[in-house]
Amino acid sequence: MSFGGPQWPQEPQQQGQQGQQGYGQQYGGQPGYGQQQQPAYGQQQPSGYGQQQPNPFPGAQGGGPTPDWGALADASASRGRRKRWLMIGGGVLATLAVGAIVATAVVTTNKTDDEAKNGGVPTVTVSPTGSPTPEPTFSSVAPPPPPNPKDYISDPKKDTAPISAEGLFPGKKLTMDGRLYKKGATATTTNCAAAVQGGLGTVLKKHGCQKVLRATYVKDGVAITVGVAVFPSEAAATKAKAQATGGIAPLAGAGVREFCHGTICLRRANSVGRYAYFTQAGFANGKKVTKADKPVFQASDDLGTFAFNQIYARGRTQASAAANAPGE
Repeated sequence: MSFGGPQWPQEPQQQGQQGQQGYGQQYGGQPGYGQQQQPAYGQQQPSGYGQQQPNPFPGAQGGGPTPDWGALADASASRGRRKRWLMIGGGVLATLAVGAIVATAVVTTNKTDDEAKNGGVPTVTVSPTGSPTPEPTFSSVAPPPPPNPKDYISDPKKDTAPISAEGLFPGKKLTMDGRLYKKGATATTTNCAAAVQGGLGTVLKKHGCQKVLRATYVKDGVAITVGVAVFPSEAAATKAKAQATGGIAPLAGAGVREFCHGTICLRRANSVGRYAYFTQAGFANGKKVTKADKPVFQASDDLGTFAFNQIYARGRTQASAAANAPGE
């Protein structure tokens, strides 16, 4: 039986002798050894199915068909090649599978690192009914603005913090832009007229002055008394400033002798909120003040600014406390 491979050559049939095999002269039914006739080129007689093949080996005995050794060898080689290709293909597939697993692991690891770095992937909470939890809502009404400190130093109903000369003028000295002033005596009185000079007492009383707080400071032979008068309203304080005449009475003591008596001194008046503040500055030795005496004007400016800052800080402190109070 042919396996599809090359076969041993067969003798072509002689003309007029169908069915005889042309191996040369027959001897005892066996072909002559060494006298085998080669078939014509390109004329190989096909082997019929089931037809017995001649024995290609002269003198060999055997009653059965001879195996096609070349076909068997080719078939075995073909099976070996197919096995090798299957092994190679399986290795490639295994490599691709491992690569896919590694890539998936890298992607998963990177995703995990990103989530750890960025706080995780946002999730949507789902209620037991299966519907997403609604997003939080915010009021469209703008929050009220923070309290204005000036409101607290203008309205006696809000301006309720305790006030005293030591609280308004604390410490033993103050510094304004590098200029150092030593503090002398302080005083507080509800008799507003007793703390002023000239016609200022009448003005303070007319507009409802409630108390006057004073403190004296000295620097390089210049003495300054600053006084703050408290009124029931901002309007009253503004009118008292506008109508002011005379000035705050100089306050001696605590190492400061009398000054601004029988001589010319610098007097000023101003107001903020329900407070009017006044200064009187002059030389501690009684020398009169002229326009050329810049140290006196500078001292008056510094103490007037300090008084304003202290009053405004009072309003800021009360406004901050109100903003942080529960329920506000």
